[in-house]
Amino acid sequence: MRLVSNSWVDGDRIPARYAAGRRDGQGVGFSDNLSPHLAWSEIPQGTQSFALICHDFDVPSRGDDVNQADREVSEDLPRVDFFHWVMVDLPATLRSIAEGEFSRGFTARGKSGPATLHGARHGLNDYTGWFAGDKDMGGQYFGYDGPFPPFNDSLVHHYVFTLYALNVARAPIEGAFTGPQVRQAIYPHVLAEATYSGTYTLNPRLIG
Repeated sequence: MRLVSNSWVDGDRIPARYAAGRRDGQGVGFSDNLSPHLAWSEIPQGTQSFALICHDFDVPSRGDDVNQADREVSEDLPRVDFFHWVMVDLPATLRSIAEGEFSRGFTARGKSGPATLHGARHGLNDYTGWFAGDKDMGGQYFGYDGPFPPFNDSLVHHYVFTLYALNVARAPIEGAFTGPQVRQAIYPHVLAEATYSGTYTLNPRLIG
């Protein structure tokens, strides 16, 4: 299976319009948060639906130094996954999704879900946990919300979009599900997978 995009070159820096955060003068602010174009081909026989996950595997495992102007997050700090997009039940006949089709702008308290376009279902992304307890931003964040790494992180973050071809028409998971839950639920049903990636940073020292 093959996954492509015309939003950026595979492995290159992700343009700010696809991110949730961008440099804003001397600080940072919200960006256009457009979901990217993706297209796929070479689909295995027996495919009945697709699942899509986007995650960043460079997220600091502790928040002590995150977004502190007087220091950087150490590159030696252990890193964990942060899920930016979780979607299941994309129909087997679908071969692409358009730029901005699933997200245009950042929605305080999160976009609605789980039902979405093409009869698919969105899961919760990890901004749900990030904003938990915030009276202005707290809520359930369904669908796509793009990169917004710490502005003082010493690492450039990597974002991986993974498309899975499944042998079931409906993923065996219900409710407000998360990325790890989907990975576990679809594992026995994966016929093939393909990835497309990009990088992003808000650290002015690393932007160049």
